[in-house]
Amino acid sequence: MTERLHIPIHVRWGDLDAYNHVNNAAMLKLLEEARVRAFWEPLPGEEGPSTAVLTPGIDTGLLTLIARQEIEYLLPVPYQRRPLDVQMWFGHIGGSSLEVCYEVWSPREGGDQVMYAKSTAVIVLVDAATGKPLRLTDEMRAAWEPFIGEPIQYKHRR
Repeated sequence: MTERLHIPIHVRWGDLDAYNHVNNAAMLKLLEEARVRAFWEPLPGEEGPSTAVLTPGIDTGLLTLIARQEIEYLLPVPYQRRPLDVQMWFGHIGGSSLEVCYEVWSPREGGDQVMYAKSTAVIVLVDAATGKPLRLTDEMRAAWEPFIGEPIQYKHRR
């Protein structure tokens, strides 16, 4: 099995919709939060995973743009005090883009795990001044290659 990042993300009360489960727009925000924690460098005094090597922002000249994102919902995500376990890996690393794969898990009573959703996002690194793609650095590749694995297969695709 591919090595995965495990990023704990708490569901906020405001993430719920009228049906009392995590709204689809809120799910994108939860995945975004996991992605930022996994790949953006921590601030001084903070700790981050070995994959946290990006310093994005207009002032650094690097933007990380989402080119495509897909989510397959398997079960509704209820409100809970325990954090979700957002598991992440790369389905593909290209010249200036990467496919980030996610599975959203949560423990249940008795220690069982349940997968709520799976998702992929294609991220492109872009020069903030020109809008042109930037090549991944050797540092980025070294940090991310241990987490390359099989891309997510969705039920609706054959």
